[in-house]
Amino acid sequence: MTAKTRYDYLSSDRTQFLDEAEQAAELTLPYLITKDDYSKGMRHLPTPWQSVGAKGAVTLASKLMLAMLPVQTAFFKLQVDESQLGEQFGPQVKSELDLSFAKIERTILEAIASSNDRVVVHEALLHLVVAGNALVFMGKDGLKLYPLNRFVVERDGNGNVIEIITKETIAKKLIADQLPEDILKDYNSVVDSSPDNVEECDIYTHITRDNNRYVWHQEVHGKILEKSYGKAPVDISPWIPLRFNTVDGEDYGRGRVGQFIGDLKSLEALSQALVEGSAAAAKVVFTVSPSSTTKPSTLANAGNGAIVQGRPDDIGVVQVGKSADFGTAFQMMQQLERRLNEAFLVMQVRQSERTTAEEVRLTQMELEQQLGGLFSLLTTEFLLPYLNRILNQFQKTGKIPRLPKDIVKPTIVAGVNALGRGQDRESLGQFLTVISQTMGPEAVQKFINPEEVIKRLAASQGIDVLNLVRSMQEIQGQEQQAQQMAMQQQQAEQQTAMMKTPMMDPSKNPALAEQMQAPTE
Repeated sequence: MTAKTRYDYLSSDRTQFLDEAEQAAELTLPYLITKDDYSKGMRHLPTPWQSVGAKGAVTLASKLMLAMLPVQTAFFKLQVDESQLGEQFGPQVKSELDLSFAKIERTILEAIASSNDRVVVHEALLHLVVAGNALVFMGKDGLKLYPLNRFVVERDGNGNVIEIITKETIAKKLIADQLPEDILKDYNSVVDSSPDNVEECDIYTHITRDNNRYVWHQEVHGKILEKSYGKAPVDISPWIPLRFNTVDGEDYGRGRVGQFIGDLKSLEALSQALVEGSAAAAKVVFTVSPSSTTKPSTLANAGNGAIVQGRPDDIGVVQVGKSADFGTAFQMMQQLERRLNEAFLVMQVRQSERTTAEEVRLTQMELEQQLGGLFSLLTTEFLLPYLNRILNQFQKTGKIPRLPKDIVKPTIVAGVNALGRGQDRESLGQFLTVISQTMGPEAVQKFINPEEVIKRLAASQGIDVLNLVRSMQEIQGQEQQAQQMAMQQQQAEQQTAMMKTPMMDPSKNPALAEQMQAPTE
């Protein structure tokens, strides 16, 4: 069975979800999901009568982006398995390991910031909010997004992905060196007769699960491209299918917009009616009595301040007496808009020039409270595979050192229940404060190792302490040097004081004067 045949077969299970996604896109962001029957350059996308849906989708996607991939804080941390720590390393090296891990974290975060990953992830989150599904491919050139109308997926009863097929339209000249001879012959004949020398074709990428790995290849016209084979373990697969909400037994997810599609449709109808009614009410139409001596043409051609002959009673103005209906519709629109703003977290937007770690944490809590277990789902299906893939690529290229899998494990800290770096710092500060308040400041100086506290605070902030914080040997050396200098200064002061005594004055001590005048041998 070819990939195209399999794609067409699985498309029947996707039809319902794709129809709902198209309806949701029409009410929010129509360009996200378009119909396949749109010809190139002839797309007339619908324009919603309201902007509440678009604003809500963009706001929710931005908040998800802020919580998942914060700009100023890390969304993950590397830590050592505590069971392995005591056997092989010993607990005394934990701080040094945390500082080394902080360097690796900064390297990865800088690479993400300099790439287009955040742009693609934000677009994927928009698709999740509106359509409920998205497919992200982590290639060598960066991330690539496949909307719902460009891929099909099949899952088992536990929700594990067992098959993915994508469909793309590309120019044949880009893959001419990989096409079979029969297809290439037909392609050359078409290109020679084409005025723009361009012919497009559909390329299918077929991904299947084989035990603990994914294998894939690409097909064109039912023929496999020779250089398209690939494979990867399940935990570091470049293919990441995403869902917003899951329903047991369904292969696809459901978006946030679909949950409030009724309010959006009602708001859309009321907005259209109010706009059209307001336009009709704003239209000024004059009426002239049929028996009036005033001619309509005379009235129409009269300028401002002109004098025409006629009776004022014969001239009237058509008015739409729908002000009460407009008020009712407007009140209903306000209620719908308020409900939708609460659903998409638009009301809780804080205007600030700088996003703090506390704001990120509050945003995560807000999202978790409003959206239930969305973070758990996105952590499992996106953040963890995304991080594992990046760590694997960076270790292969030598950008970061090799990390032993059995000892070092990455942990996602972009969630409510996870402890992030900022929360580690806060917990350490609270611990020291409680000790000082309970047992006194002397207990802190007696029992707490200041060097260890400084290292842990630096690790929680992701700060490189190399040549920044003095070691205990350097501190002890400086203290000894200061003590020696103090002793030398004290001795000099004692000698100066002794010189000022009468015994050391030659005018008052003849023996000292004779000693000073005696020639030296």
